[in-house]
Amino acid sequence: MTKMQESSKQRPGISLEFFLPFRISDLFRISNFGFRALLLCCIAGTLALAASARAHEARPAYLEIKETTSGKFSVLWRTPVLAGMRLPLVLKIPDDVKNLNAPVVQELADSLVERRSIDAGPNGLAAKRIEFAGLQLTITDVLVRVEMLDGRKWTAIARPSQPWIEVAASQSWWEVMGTYIVEGIRHILFGADHMLFVLGLLLIVKNRWMLLKTVTAFTVAHSITLAIATLGYAEAPVLPLNAAIALSILFLGPEIVRSWRGQTSFTIQHPWVVAFAFGLLHGFGFASALTSAGLPRSELPLALVSFNVGVEFGQLGFIALVLALEGSFRVLEIRWPRWAQALPGYTVGSLGAFWTIQRVAMMIAG
Repeated sequence: MTKMQESSKQRPGISLEFFLPFRISDLFRISNFGFRALLLCCIAGTLALAASARAHEARPAYLEIKETTSGKFSVLWRTPVLAGMRLPLVLKIPDDVKNLNAPVVQELADSLVERRSIDAGPNGLAAKRIEFAGLQLTITDVLVRVEMLDGRKWTAIARPSQPWIEVAASQSWWEVMGTYIVEGIRHILFGADHMLFVLGLLLIVKNRWMLLKTVTAFTVAHSITLAIATLGYAEAPVLPLNAAIALSILFLGPEIVRSWRGQTSFTIQHPWVVAFAFGLLHGFGFASALTSAGLPRSELPLALVSFNVGVEFGQLGFIALVLALEGSFRVLEIRWPRWAQALPGYTVGSLGAFWTIQRVAMMIAG
């Protein structure tokens, strides 16, 4: 045996496996739990693509129209500002409605507010169409509230699929409630960072009883802060809040990897405690959809309850979808490589890190 051969035998060198969270041979190994991990990883990737850098574009714009005298109205038009940029939305009133004064624009930290007065003529705004140019290019909504001189109130939501509304003559309270329930569902489903946090909790929870405790804790926590923030008893600055929500996702990444490796921690043993603690933060995030609109206090209780019901419907629907997909493929006995179990933890952690860095940078720059 030559000296070169002996040296090669004694010093095998560092292989590619040294840098990977799995062995190359694991690529060809079958695991009973691989599909669950791969499924959740695919969902996480989908949420990431949907969110990109605009995870909070679901915060709605707001249009408030109040009749001051017969046929004349004051108009408040609020559009969200994201990463220092105003959403490309333009308010278009009917051609036969006249502006009584030039719009006055006020710049706030998280939005631009435009005020004006209009004259809709003797017939008012009933059955007239108000359009929102550019709304179809976004994933946000416009919450519209109209208050007549005789006390009648009307609430509606314009969406990208229908970027306009027609003012109705009257509206019942249950129609208003339905409007806010739908808005709550859309807010949670389009809030990719909230969904990614729930997905991270699903990866840590080990059994159905713990899942129930964890989901309940998250629900109670975000309901508390959603209520106190919407009713005006507390508030959280938007930029630090968004950074903290991203940090909550980053926190779950290493915990998911520990769970995959069979290790334990306080979070893995008591995920409901972590869900409650971070749920308080996420509740302030949910509240932004209502507090940014500036609704009158008289309408807040109905809006709060209805919106929270919508958030719960959306959250439970997402969890049910994940569990149903997991269960259906388990019945089919589809199995995937063991290395796939590592991907969700790294995906959740990477997205959390990206959003944390991005939002901290925005906070420093702003």
